[in-house]
Amino acid sequence: MMSGENGFGRSGWFQPGKLAAILLLSLSVLAPSCGFKAMAADTVVDALGRTVAPGPAMRILTLGSDVTEIVDALGAGERIVGVDRGSKYPPSVTQKPNVGYRRQLSVEGLAGLRPDLILAAEDSGPPEAVEVLKSLSIPIVFVPEDNSGQGIERKITLIAATLGAEDKGRELAGGVLSSFQAAAELSSKIPQERRKKVVFFHGLVRLSAAGAGTSADAIIRYAGGINPMAVVDGYKAASEEKLIEMAPDVILMMNDGKGGPTADEVFGNRALSATPAAKTKALVVLDGAYMIGFGPRTADAIRDLAQALYPQANSVD
Repeated sequence: MMSGENGFGRSGWFQPGKLAAILLLSLSVLAPSCGFKAMAADTVVDALGRTVAPGPAMRILTLGSDVTEIVDALGAGERIVGVDRGSKYPPSVTQKPNVGYRRQLSVEGLAGLRPDLILAAEDSGPPEAVEVLKSLSIPIVFVPEDNSGQGIERKITLIAATLGAEDKGRELAGGVLSSFQAAAELSSKIPQERRKKVVFFHGLVRLSAAGAGTSADAIIRYAGGINPMAVVDGYKAASEEKLIEMAPDVILMMNDGKGGPTADEVFGNRALSATPAAKTKALVVLDGAYMIGFGPRTADAIRDLAQALYPQANSVD
């Protein structure tokens, strides 16, 4: 089991109109020169189809654990001036200023860090805050949300181009994609009749389970598991009746950063106590960013989850 935590920041606030104008003015004043002459930068096309000129990018704000890990893997970690709350790797980024949960951004909070480039996961929000960010003088590049090996390659390629590190990007992408494909191929050898039904929950309070289109669903499939919640899209509440019907063999969760959740906590929940997983207390707990970030370490996460699901299988040793 891996240690770590998945945080959720408090909601950011937004007031349209006047705030956008004020921030635009203040950011143009605060943006550092970094000793660079103004030069025409190459452009990139981001996940939203926007053409962006990144500039020198000496003060980078990263939003998304996968984005942060890729920037560091490309050798630009020292240029990161702030991260979102979900970014926990490498450990050095935990010393960086934290702007909260990337889906509940406060534009004012981001402004104080004076970034000259924002690299943001495609699902950053809320929408009104994103619209203000796109209107500012600071270049912002949205990185695609794609839960696949090719998706990781796309992320690396875009970020490398944005940072002017194309050669390093090609090297990193090649190694990551090769490892990902090898891990997925090993897991694919598990016979269908031996595959375990795995349900992923964010927490125990509302029992919100991961359905189709989520990164948790993808990691379960790549690790050789079956996600019975894949009949619905996104995260949905799972009732006691639904859980009995799905009959999961294993419960998958993220580390809460406090030593849990423990098997006793999970299977002490009435809705989960009647599942096949409860009979053997089959619980797998992994660090959130490691497990569902779909970045440079995802191949290792696939292997770790597959080994936890099928410890006796030679095909995933």
